[in-house]
Parts: sequence; C-alpha cells; structure tokens
Amino acid sequence: METIIKEVVHLTAQDFKEKVFDYEKGSEWKYEGNLPAIVDFYADWCQPCKMIAPVLEELALEYAGKIVVYKVDTENEQELASVFGIQSIPTLLFIPKEGQPQSAMGALPKHSFEKVINDILLKN
Repeated sequence: METIIKEVVHLTAQDFKEKVFDYEKGSEWKYEGNLPAIVDFYADWCQPCKMIAPVLEELALEYAGKIVVYKVDTENEQELASVFGIQSIPTLLFIPKEGQPQSAMGALPKHSFEKVINDILLKN
C-alpha cells in the first residue's frame, strides 16, 4: 500500500533525480513520480517564497493522495536550480503525470494554484 504524503517534501538533488526527473541520465523529460507534482524552487531569504509556503502546505494536505508538493532550496541545490534555469524565485514547476511540466514565477494566490491543479495536474 502506498503512503499518502500529506505535507511538503524537501528534496535534495539526489531525491529529485529519484522522485521527479533524472536529468543526468536523459535530456528528454520523463517524470519518475506516480502522482502529479508541484515543485517550489525557493530560498529562505525570499519574502514571496515565505508568502506561498503556508499555501503550499495547505494544498499538500488538501490534495493528499492526488498530488505531491516538493520544495527545492536553491541555495543548497544550486546545480539543480541551474539545470532548470531558475533565474528568479519562487519558481514553481507544475508536473502532470503525462506530458511536459509547466512553470510559473512569483507568489501565486491559492486560487491560482487550485486552478492549475484542477485544470492541468488532475485533468488526466
């Protein structure tokens, strides 16, 4: 039986390669997860990042078993941030089970997250 994740999960580059995408093995996108995901590229000093942190925690709980919410600290995982060309934070990666991920920058309000989750991530 699969564990239902009800909280935001912090990823290292190694975790990312196992759970999201192994960018060292292939240049063609292949999502490794079994649930759609949101990846928040953030830094502790970033005010907009702090603003969306509680929203992401709520979403992780509300959509537990349907999506997974990950966080990547760009200060600690600079290689990972550069692989994805993260220029500004927060940058959010919305990853459907099938197809290409989409990204958004900046602090989004909760209803915007919910729209993306329902229209893109849970559409399939």
